[in-house]
Parts: sequence; C-alpha cells; structure tokens
Amino acid sequence: MKDIFNPIYRQDYLEGYAIGQNPYAKLNKKESNEAYKDGFQQGRLNYESMNGNVEYGIPQLIVTNKVLEDFLLAGMLGMSISDEGYTPFQIDVIEKWYQSGIEKYDANQSIYLLAILEHHGIEII
Repeated sequence: MKDIFNPIYRQDYLEGYAIGQNPYAKLNKKESNEAYKDGFQQGRLNYESMNGNVEYGIPQLIVTNKVLEDFLLAGMLGMSISDEGYTPFQIDVIEKWYQSGIEKYDANQSIYLLAILEHHGIEII
C-alpha cells in the first residue's frame, strides 16, 4: 500500500475498497491502478472475514460491522438472539461478538434501559 494520505491515491483506494465489499462485484480491469487494486483487495478481505470466502457462495444474509455491533449490544443487554439465516461461518463470527457483549453485561444497566424504553412506549421482546 502506498501513501494513503495522498488524496488521489486515497480516493482510488476507497473506491476499490467499496467495490471489494460487494460480494457480487469483480475487480474492474479498467481500474488498473495500484490504489484501486489495493483497496479492492482490502475490501474483499474485510467482507470475507465476516462472511466467508466468496468462492464458497454468497450467504443469504450479509454480516457487516453494523450487524456485529447489534449482536454485541444484544449481549451487553442480556438479550437473546436468533441465528436463523446465517451460515456456520457467520455464526462463529457473530458468537464472538455476542460473547464479548455478554462479558460486559451489567444487569443494572439492562433494568435501567428497559425502564426508559418502556417509559417511551418501546417494548423489547
């Protein structure tokens, strides 16, 4: 990876990264500059670290950082979760985040949060 602080390099890198996050996209041969290729590779590695290798198929549900943060929060609040629709690879990743949340679980915080949500008419099932 070259100088990420170079604005031209960074723009091409980020464009490649965004395309690499899309499991249906392939490396665009027209975009042959090094920054784009580096970004694409890093984006694809990031996607595959959460969802498994693209060559093994694209899962029904896609795990993103936002999804993992939701599972972490569910663990922190002591909420139950459903793993329906996720592949075994994805479940392994999700379990690590959920377990991390469980380790930070504080029953008092959950009680306070549920009381606030209930006060505002939000019911957690």
